[in-house]
Amino acid sequence: MQPDCLSAEGERRCRRLLAGATARLRARPAAAAVLVPLCSVRGVPALLYTLRSSRLAGSHKGDVSFPGGKCDPNDQDVVHTALRETHEELGLTVPEEHVWGVLRPVHDRQKASVVPVLAGVGPLDPQSLRPNPEEVDEVFALPLAHLLQAQNQGYTHFCQHGHFSYTLPVFLHGPHRVWGLTAIITEFTLQLLAPGAYQPRLASSERATV
Repeated sequence: MQPDCLSAEGERRCRRLLAGATARLRARPAAAAVLVPLCSVRGVPALLYTLRSSRLAGSHKGDVSFPGGKCDPNDQDVVHTALRETHEELGLTVPEEHVWGVLRPVHDRQKASVVPVLAGVGPLDPQSLRPNPEEVDEVFALPLAHLLQAQNQGYTHFCQHGHFSYTLPVFLHGPHRVWGLTAIITEFTLQLLAPGAYQPRLASSERATV
């Protein structure tokens, strides 16, 4: 892993790479947005995740997720959606100037666009957060070094009607399995932060975003 990926120079590099997409995507409507919180836990660079409440309705209750949700008509853009939802779910206020940029959108099974917003939240103790119990059961961090280790990376192959349909990444051996859209966004983040250290093992033609 590049040791400076969360340094000031690493941040400048990422902001520069994301600038064009950020300007374009902030001007577009989207169904939902999530925040990808880059943090430092006891000096170790990490990503912050939530475990969605098991009391929520829908098929994603109990799944690992990034904080976020549906865009509200009162939100200025996807960045404001991600920041608002993060405050509502975790009580964590992230200033807009801490946003590095916007990553490539992903799409759920209904083809709705979910936009990941990358932001630095600085040194953090996940246990000090007070998540909204109606939405979040747990908050935890995974070190970037853990996510970048090949033994913690895998893929799930999906079949539809008895035939191979698509393959998605999965990240293993943390407190919870990271899969689905959250794993795709994690992969995008690792490719940006540590391009020399993270290489997807499947060609893009073998992958699908759902």
